[in-house]
Amino acid sequence: MTKRHWLIVIGLLVSTWSIDQVTKIWALNHISEMRFWGPFGIVLHRNPGAILGAFSDLPPMLRIVSLSTGGAFLIFIYGAIQYLLPRKSLMLRSGMSLLLGGILGNVTDRIISGSVVDFLLLGSSTMSSPAFNIADAIQWVGYFMIVISLIREGSQIWPNENERKQVWVNPRFQLKYCFMLVFIGLGFSVVAGVFSYTYIVITIEDIVIGPSEYLQKKFLVPFLEVYLMISLGFAVTLFLIGRILSHRTAGPLYAFELFLDDVLHGKDRPLRLRAGDEFQHLEELAEVVREKLKTNFKSGLNQPEPVEGSSKDNEKEYSPAK
Repeated sequence: MTKRHWLIVIGLLVSTWSIDQVTKIWALNHISEMRFWGPFGIVLHRNPGAILGAFSDLPPMLRIVSLSTGGAFLIFIYGAIQYLLPRKSLMLRSGMSLLLGGILGNVTDRIISGSVVDFLLLGSSTMSSPAFNIADAIQWVGYFMIVISLIREGSQIWPNENERKQVWVNPRFQLKYCFMLVFIGLGFSVVAGVFSYTYIVITIEDIVIGPSEYLQKKFLVPFLEVYLMISLGFAVTLFLIGRILSHRTAGPLYAFELFLDDVLHGKDRPLRLRAGDEFQHLEELAEVVREKLKTNFKSGLNQPEPVEGSSKDNEKEYSPAK
């Protein structure tokens, strides 16, 4: 991914959100009744749920908090996937940007006014589709691009030869890395949870005249349920991300150790790291080591004696990507 590619990917996200907000402002100011032009129509409608009214039957607080926080969580997932993808795959990345831009357009409405502005229709005045908006339409384009890219480029996005058979190459380091991320994430969740909980309690006590236990139970129980689910999902996501990131760090070091063991026991081979691995400079360092050893061998210095079985066993543990 070059700077130009990143500009395209991020630009699609921002453009999608901007176009959606501009069209919704236009709809609020200019649409007063249902009108149709052939199969296309417009009508001003407030949708308290998600796409096509999903989740609209949930209690208002639970619905708004859940869907809005879900949008923020998707931003985190989007950034993680964009960073972790080992290949360019511009169609997949662009589809993700369109999808997230559309979701954020609706999330913005939900945060500001508690409902989403829908104004587009398909059909006729007597029979039409549920009202939707530009964000919903662009989301479907994003879905389509993601599915097409996975079908067409699945083997290139993550080729089989790019996988290590052994994931936990350094379990002690990798587990420590994963649990450190989880600990930091849960620590932040606790701080944010205490702040949010006490803020809601104090707000209810200030605006309610008389006993406030009923309102506290009505609002705090759904809040805690949703918050615990989000925190758990966040912790699991952090663990999985830590597993990938730690593997990209420990894997190259593990491969370099096997490379040194092989060349010191008489097996001449290059070092090939996986796409997305850290410490890519180890490939250049490995070539320097190989050339140095070849020079010493030719001059008769430090000629190593191959150790039977060592190089063969290492080859079973690590097979360099072609």
